Amino acid sequence: MDISFLYFFQKRIKLFVFFAIIFIYSGNANGHVSSIHHTDANVFGHVVSKEDGEHIPFINVLIEGTRIGTVTDATGHYMLTNLPQGEHTLMVKGMGYETSRAQFEIVAGQSLEINVKINYHGVNIDEIVVTSSPTARGFRYQPDNVYLGEELQKRADISFGEMLDGEPGIAMRSMGPTPSRPVIRGLDGDRILILQNGERMGDISETSAGHAISLDPLSANRVEVVRGPASLLYGSSAIGGVINLMTPDIPDEWDRGFSGVASLQGASNNNMGAGFGRYTWGGENWATTGRFGYRKAGDINSPGGIIPSTYMENYDGSLGFGFNNDKSNGGFNLSLGKQHYGIPEELDDPDESAEIRIQQQLIQGRMHFRVSDFFDKAQLRMHASRFIQQEIEIENVDGISEEMLEIEFNKLNISSTLTLQHRPVTIFDRGAFGLNVYGRRLDVSGDDAFTPNEDRLNFGLFTFQEIPLSTRLRMQFGGRLDFLRTTALPNAFSDMNERRDAFVYAGSAGLNYRPAEGWEIGGQLARSHRYPMLEELFAHGPHLCAGVYEIGNIDLGDEIGYGSDLFARWSNGSFNAEIAGFYNYFNNYIIKQPTGIIEEESGLPVVEYQADKARLYGGEASVGWSVFNGLKADLGIDYVIGQRVSSVNEHLPFIPPFRFSGRLEYSYSRGWVGSRIRAVASQNNVAPEEAVTAGYSLLDISTGYRLNSSGQHVIILRVQNLFNTEYRDHLSRIEERNFPMPGRNFNLSYRWFF
Repeated sequence: MDISFLYFFQKRIKLFVFFAIIFIYSGNANGHVSSIHHTDANVFGHVVSKEDGEHIPFINVLIEGTRIGTVTDATGHYMLTNLPQGEHTLMVKGMGYETSRAQFEIVAGQSLEINVKINYHGVNIDEIVVTSSPTARGFRYQPDNVYLGEELQKRADISFGEMLDGEPGIAMRSMGPTPSRPVIRGLDGDRILILQNGERMGDISETSAGHAISLDPLSANRVEVVRGPASLLYGSSAIGGVINLMTPDIPDEWDRGFSGVASLQGASNNNMGAGFGRYTWGGENWATTGRFGYRKAGDINSPGGIIPSTYMENYDGSLGFGFNNDKSNGGFNLSLGKQHYGIPEELDDPDESAEIRIQQQLIQGRMHFRVSDFFDKAQLRMHASRFIQQEIEIENVDGISEEMLEIEFNKLNISSTLTLQHRPVTIFDRGAFGLNVYGRRLDVSGDDAFTPNEDRLNFGLFTFQEIPLSTRLRMQFGGRLDFLRTTALPNAFSDMNERRDAFVYAGSAGLNYRPAEGWEIGGQLARSHRYPMLEELFAHGPHLCAGVYEIGNIDLGDEIGYGSDLFARWSNGSFNAEIAGFYNYFNNYIIKQPTGIIEEESGLPVVEYQADKARLYGGEASVGWSVFNGLKADLGIDYVIGQRVSSVNEHLPFIPPFRFSGRLEYSYSRGWVGSRIRAVASQNNVAPEEAVTAGYSLLDISTGYRLNSSGQHVIILRVQNLFNTEYRDHLSRIEERNFPMPGRNFNLSYRWFF
């Protein structure tokens, strides 16, 4: 390992330990019990939550008007000794809790038991990003965001890549609008995980720019984004972050009777039309729900003309059942989906085109248990799917279309996680232990099959723990141990039968500090371990939907990443600000490197999978200001630098450039009107044989109106790229066109909640 990085990493560990010691001391000092008169009179008891009766650890208990006080232990118990005689007020307070008081009178030699109930109000449950914490405590160790409700409606688009592009630290890899996937801080593939309800989705969107996320954006009712190391709960490779797409396909809360939502959406640029509906019927202890969605769009219209083979059509549906009783809740659902979309392979040849056709069947299940033992909460999730993707080449000969199946991917996938939450014990707050099982079988066939088949089986054990060091400072740590078995199997491409077994581990440690009301500071150090993907090891051939000729490297070793992340957030109600920085260092970073060579038979550019030491670093900053009643302004910037750092001093390919965004929105009782500007710098820090891209600026405007005061009927109009600007996004994989991004687009949507 690079010695300079070891020094960098060790230095930060020392800083974490130093601050921990300082704040442990300060926490103990603040919790010191002082007495005025020795009366042998005591007050003791527990502090418990009004909501569920759970004992509250590490919260301040004080005698009002004195310096007598203490902090509850891990079981929520407190004791105050040698209290002066007379009437007193016991006050319990802590950040995020309502202050509670109890009156009592002290007589010499008397001991009183006073149990105090308090309300937790500090963090709105809608704002807690449960993807980054199984205990949903609301303490943050890395930057995250959640989008739900009307905020999610405002972003509704043709894909999740389009929806999240431009958010702090999030860019978009695209090859047309449908196969667009979020990129976090310059990291792509399985270095970030796209989940559906906490489990791997079962598609193959992480493997290639031409592969799409299989879920339609209208199906999600909540999207959680975690930037930075989030590998412990979901896999050892996700040092870039996690995006969790959450759906109510298994009802977890409902009103008795029927309820639902219906939505229509249309767009002018590609003549897109979409419809979506969800209906839920709820009884006292059970509910059933169903949804159906359909979306169809033509080719993109850019300022330079139509981009052929960027059309799409998809539909999906789901039926689900949920139940809820005193000690358990859960349910299951069955989903079916089908889609096809074009790939702009040969833009200059109207007689050739490429199309992707996908089918997916999916079963999901979820169970929650509440018990009274040390492990008092348990959750079991299950996700099983069958996914088929065909890549078709279409040639028009004398007006007759001929189709050739170039590649077919047939994938069976199962992912299941058992998480056990435990009560606070000794120095530990509520924490969790878990077991994850993930398996897949991938068969690759067709004339252009370019990898062998694969079996992969993964067993993972993980833990997530928090230690309150004082009333303002807490530590988080966790670890994950995985056993991985992967087997390359024979097919038309290869007759190999090769198995590799590995034990891999990942870990993280972080601090959360709340120095004052409105302030939150968090930091984390993490280690990730990533096993090479199938195509990185074995690929050798043209990949139709990626538009490249891929050459793998069987000698690639495992990729080890070390990440550090630090953020600070402040809010006073009308003003909020956040700044975040990160540094990721990789041993054996696997790079999809353009070579500048055109493969003669296919005519496709050649890319090779290479490995090198690498680093990515940068950060994000954002501010929000409620200027006056109803008017709000937001500003944000983000930047990433990616470099090789050993054999050659070169930039990494496909790194997003510096970006600025500004948003101004005025809200009133029935709606809102706003605008957003995005300014993107030129990207001159490019890898060898990678094209430089020019900077550009885009202006979007939007307005929404609620047809009634309850917000049941909402109409939203957005105008994207108002000035029809010609530009190229640096992460676009469409090679043969100068301006492959959409021009001006009018997007109109309507939602009815009933």
